[in-house]
Amino acid sequence: MNSKTKTARRQRIRYTIRQKLSGVAQKPRLSVFRSNNDIYVQLIDDSKGQTLASASSRDKDIQAQKGTKSEKSKLVGQVIARKASDLGLTEVVFDRGGYLYHGRVKALADGAREGGLKF
Repeated sequence: MNSKTKTARRQRIRYTIRQKLSGVAQKPRLSVFRSNNDIYVQLIDDSKGQTLASASSRDKDIQAQKGTKSEKSKLVGQVIARKASDLGLTEVVFDRGGYLYHGRVKALADGAREGGLKF
């Protein structure tokens, strides 16, 4: 599968997911972006079009950690859960961004759940 069809397929899946879910202030959308080396996550209020909090594996405290990309993804999940609890949020809508719920995306979700988020 060449890269054009692979990215186009992910984009179609992403649009389908976004039609079915959206985040509000009380229950924001937890959006995931995964690059080859890093993973990024945002809490988004879609009614205002505003990012409430974000975290990534590029943050200095996470980047300093040793471990695999999956282990760092779990740390990113715990960080975003901590930031959400600071904002007074306990529930989110999980948006996997067209990626399979497997590997780093699953590790991020598990870390967020361990941090106290419900989805």
